Amino acid sequence: MNKYQELLDLVKTFEQDFEKFYVKNNKSAGTRLRKHMNELKKYAQDVRMEVQTIKKAEDE
Repeated sequence: MNKYQELLDLVKTFEQDFEKFYVKNNKSAGTRLRKHMNELKKYAQDVRMEVQTIKKAEDE
């Protein structure tokens, strides 16, 4: 469950920039938000690869 907690922590770090961009229309927060979403994409890809590796190891 450590990966799940890491995901929650990662998403929690985006909260302020989400609010600043969507509620307060802060354009620089939008730039940071795009950066955060890219980090999330990379994290998701890493988790997907790890799941695939574990599944493959179990099949052997």
